[in-house]
Amino acid sequence: MTAPGPACVRCGRSRAAETDPLATLAWVTSKENGAQRWLCPDGARDHVRAIEGKLPDEYW
Repeated sequence: MTAPGPACVRCGRSRAAETDPLATLAWVTSKENGAQRWLCPDGARDHVRAIEGKLPDEYW
């Protein structure tokens, strides 16, 4: 049995479901409070200013 792949913390989309290798590279990862979090390309694009400004999730 294998562990599920990363999923977007915003929409739940699975990174393993990507069929295009370039789309897989567009995923964003961050570490917050010791936990690794993933954002899909759409979620990252929507929240790029908050990500770059390192704003807490409550402001997104």
